[in-house]
Amino acid sequence: MKNDYSGEFSQELKLLLALLEMEEGSSLTFEHWELMQDADWHEFIALARHHRVFPTINRKLQELRPIRVPAFVMSMFQRDYYRNTIQMLALSGEMELLASQFLHKEIRALFLKGPVIAADLYGDVSLRTSCDLDILVPMDRLEATEAHLLSLGYVKDEYITSVLNDWKWRHHHITFMHPQKGIKVEVHWRLNPSPSKEPDFEDLWSRRRQSSLISRPIYYLGREDLFLFLVSHGARHGWSRLRWLLDIKQLMNQKLDWSKLIVLLRKHQLLHVGGMAVCLAAKLLAAPLREEMRPILASRKAEWLAEDTLFYVQRMVNLHSPPVPKDIERYHRQYLLALMTTRQKLLFFASILHPLAEDVKTLPLPAKLHFLYFPLRPILWASRKIRDRSSGKKREASA
Repeated sequence: MKNDYSGEFSQELKLLLALLEMEEGSSLTFEHWELMQDADWHEFIALARHHRVFPTINRKLQELRPIRVPAFVMSMFQRDYYRNTIQMLALSGEMELLASQFLHKEIRALFLKGPVIAADLYGDVSLRTSCDLDILVPMDRLEATEAHLLSLGYVKDEYITSVLNDWKWRHHHITFMHPQKGIKVEVHWRLNPSPSKEPDFEDLWSRRRQSSLISRPIYYLGREDLFLFLVSHGARHGWSRLRWLLDIKQLMNQKLDWSKLIVLLRKHQLLHVGGMAVCLAAKLLAAPLREEMRPILASRKAEWLAEDTLFYVQRMVNLHSPPVPKDIERYHRQYLLALMTTRQKLLFFASILHPLAEDVKTLPLPAKLHFLYFPLRPILWASRKIRDRSSGKKREASA
């Protein structure tokens, strides 16, 4: 494995990356055998699970059958692979049902991830993990989509609280769970939360593709739009899971129109994010670089951001399970700011002045007076800080 980043990686992480960068049909090298020597296999399994790449690792180990890998490791990966296959088949069935239902209700829907992406990028739904279905619908059909999911037995997660309709830009999806099927569906009206700049639904729909996974029409993002979505999503989470980078590597191996993609990334202020993804995929997973990719790698900012993400990879950071440790939370806030363009930073800081649900809890006002939260926001924020500090001192005194 040849990359500029591996110096401070653990032996187990180096082994994971070395296996992930192997092309189909290649053989183990001396470096692979050396990394397997004295590896902590429990740590290796934990890393593969955390990064959601165990289906790919299982396939490579089953093909190569290296004698230095203990039997319990092979068995553990095989078990995880079977469980994931069952999960992906269940999601595939539900995706087919929902696509048919939405078509009947004249709801245009684009499937963003899940089995449709697994089939497109890996050629096999069992080779990628997914815990839910992500669907993008037009804003004007959001209410109809919600009503239909409720009629199918889904239950809405009412975690979004809103003041003056700020949910439309502060958030980008609502979550539904089917209690009997155990399936989660996220319905998007945006690809990413504000202050991202992204294509509107009509543009995405005009460039859609139809999946060949099943006979019924299931629509998903065009190849260049998928790249834009996957790099913006992975970057927002610090590439803290290698599966997202593996997706990028698989997509880079497809017939992307790089000139079209570069125009798209520039238009939506994501050229540095695309460059970061390509840089990481090349250096960590040995994704091939070609001449047509050169403009995407020209930005120094892309290289700096790529180095910043090593913080997450080295520490096996999980941003999806609160509470996130304070030091990681602080780093992630700074990282997200570094990710933004100047325009996005201005929008982000302006959004801080917009009232929050906490303001309503601090000083409940009738809906017709909610406009007063704008001038009152600094006062309400200060009162909460004083109250929280006072509560903290009381807890310390009682302890």
